[in-house]
Amino acid sequence: MRFSKALQSSPHCYPSPDGELIATLLPSSIVVRAVKSLDVLRTIKLPLDLTGGVSNFIWSPSSTRLLVAVADQIHVFSARDGNFHGTVRIPSSATKPTFVDFGVTDHEVYIWSPFGIKLTIINFESSKAVEIANPKFYNAASATKGYSFRASSHHLALLTRSSGKDMISIHSPETRDIERSWYPDTIDAQGLAWTPDGRWLVVWESSAQAPRVLFYTSDGHIFKDWRGPLPYESQDMGLQYSAGVKVVALSPDGRRVAIANGSTCTCILNTPSMVEAMRLRHPQVVQPKDTLQIWQEKNTFPNTGSFSSPEFVKATQMVTPEWTALNSLQEPVSGCNFAKFDCSSSLLATRLEDAPGTIWIWDISSSDLRAVLMYHSNVTKLEWHPMQPELLLMRCEGDSYGSLVFAWDPLSHGPRSVDLAAHRLASATNSKTYATWLGATSESPAFFFSDSTTCMMVSLADSDGEILPWRGASAPINTISHGDDMGMQSSLRPASPSEDAEDSILIDIDDDTSEPDDTFQFITH
Repeated sequence: MRFSKALQSSPHCYPSPDGELIATLLPSSIVVRAVKSLDVLRTIKLPLDLTGGVSNFIWSPSSTRLLVAVADQIHVFSARDGNFHGTVRIPSSATKPTFVDFGVTDHEVYIWSPFGIKLTIINFESSKAVEIANPKFYNAASATKGYSFRASSHHLALLTRSSGKDMISIHSPETRDIERSWYPDTIDAQGLAWTPDGRWLVVWESSAQAPRVLFYTSDGHIFKDWRGPLPYESQDMGLQYSAGVKVVALSPDGRRVAIANGSTCTCILNTPSMVEAMRLRHPQVVQPKDTLQIWQEKNTFPNTGSFSSPEFVKATQMVTPEWTALNSLQEPVSGCNFAKFDCSSSLLATRLEDAPGTIWIWDISSSDLRAVLMYHSNVTKLEWHPMQPELLLMRCEGDSYGSLVFAWDPLSHGPRSVDLAAHRLASATNSKTYATWLGATSESPAFFFSDSTTCMMVSLADSDGEILPWRGASAPINTISHGDDMGMQSSLRPASPSEDAEDSILIDIDDDTSEPDDTFQFITH
């Protein structure tokens, strides 16, 4: 493995989606670095009145803009070049937004109000705003389940709820006005998503209800009403009598849909027929064989002072996963609570709620269990590489695992553990850490790791001759200064002839949060 030099970080430090830049939010500025050179490309000064805890610091989908949100204001800045600066002001009497995110494009910002009062869509390109009442999901942990963008046309599908009824609305990609809406045949829908090809809109019922997944056409007609895997087989008693749908996962190629519920069985449907193709059954006892590798973490505990990393041994006999033991005061948990396809749609990773330290890897083409990875701690993060097939990043909960990152692929001898404490400050194990794959295209995959003070990148390269995402060349420094008085005006660096200059936009949101309306004031400088 190869490690970059340690760089300045903060509690908010993230790589861009394309893996070319790193943005670090500091108390008075945003520092943007180039991954290739590791040099600072530009520094964006923050407004002096930007105070309070930061609720959101995120990249736009195309990696060209950055969003910073606090309780009473939201700012959007150009990250690479240009001088765009958009501001949204939230009255002090209004309640702090519960979630803020970019839309499908860089000029759209979505703001969810508390208690599902409204969803506000800001469009900096057209200087317009749209308010939609009663979004069903509005917290940071659940808001993304309630909306989806159609890949082919960017139409917005939104799940709302009022008077005890679910409603689905389809919104225009240009204006976000409603083009059509309907009441789905659900009691308590728990999410919706467009299929990757944009052909179907998938809606699934709450796990408290009977298993049900609805496949709608774009105009609201039901194409398939899936009510569970029928007929049930003798080994599917748990599938028949367990809770309803918990997870719906779509393969990137749009050919398959994985549906999991409160049982140990996951059903795979083929599209566009929506006919069940296979059932993946998680066994209570796992038997190793030629096509199945079982890797167990050794009993030696990590971070003993000598920077020793966990090691994994290959099981040669039957193994029983570590199932969760509950006391009399805890509610029983069961079923699959995570399922995700890799970028090639050939592998599916799953995790059971009652065995959170075990990861199951399935080969979809043969419907066989390919690998079982067993940890001593609960696995809290599973992330497939966005471009490299069959490459998985994992993290575990607990302070002793704070500086550890695990990577696995079918050809590796078990999960490879990377202990960043051996290459960074000792504080790595005592602060909140973050790790994710680096989206940059390179010969060897790499991931990004940070804590509250420093960050670095790690390449999985096996030899010195492999090309890394970073190099030693330097890059020119380009500093952007946004004026101190950001209340009604902004002082921006003049754009050079080669830059695509944009105006600074200030948006004041209406103070009335009890009765959403379309009253917005726009001041363009």
